[in-house]
Amino acid sequence: MERFFGGNPALVLIRLAILSLIVGVVLAALGFSPLELIDSLERLVQRIYDMGFTAVEKAARYFLLGAVIVFPIWFITRLLKMMGRGSSEMLDPGSRNRQV
Repeated sequence: MERFFGGNPALVLIRLAILSLIVGVVLAALGFSPLELIDSLERLVQRIYDMGFTAVEKAARYFLLGAVIVFPIWFITRLLKMMGRGSSEMLDPGSRNRQV
């Protein structure tokens, strides 16, 4: 499992969740001017601080928005890396056992 994930699966999933949240905030902010972006981020921080339900819902929307982009890209790159390793080993199966 670690070979597919590229590390400890739990840590990789945590990193992907954090990256998804960040990308979601950026993508949602693309519809705003730079001043509105700063104002929107300030309001988001204030809502999370107040721990209102709308803040949690908004954070979940940002996470899902970012996850739509981050998780498929991550999955495709992992598949391509796995296929790349597999094809080189298939061409020369003894290459892993050779010493340089």
